[in-house]
Amino acid sequence: MRKQFFAVLITLFTFFLSACDNNRVYEENIDLANNNWRIEDKKSFDFEIKDTSKSYNIYFNIRNVLSYEFYNLYVSQTLTDPDGQILYTRLHEMYLMDRKTGEPLGSGAGDIFDHTFLAIKNQKFSKEGKYNIRLTQYMRKNPLPGIMAVGIKVAIAE
Repeated sequence: MRKQFFAVLITLFTFFLSACDNNRVYEENIDLANNNWRIEDKKSFDFEIKDTSKSYNIYFNIRNVLSYEFYNLYVSQTLTDPDGQILYTRLHEMYLMDRKTGEPLGSGAGDIFDHTFLAIKNQKFSKEGKYNIRLTQYMRKNPLPGIMAVGIKVAIAE
């Protein structure tokens, strides 16, 4: 009970701090059913770009439980433009735990940890409109237990 209270408190504090982010254009996180991420369960995020004169950083948000079995997480990402053309496809490796000690990385309390990873730096968009990012877990286990939520954040690069 006490762990859950601290996890909720940390989450509220994180949302409070992120509300102060003036450069953020978009942020959305999607909870995963039963803390399992299936390979076929692609998570899709639509965001709008209104100013093509600026560069943008795109971040991945990952929330996991301490019992997550691996130290890393592979995520396949596809970015498409307003016309549905693929702009960018990449496989990302993110470290959720220290490789040597197994200690959790990121911020958290109790057995819940939040991570933010810079996925695409200084992305220029050539036209205004709605863009889409699809994320797919790319691990050898299906379903992948221990992942609670995934998301993206798009922010103006400084």
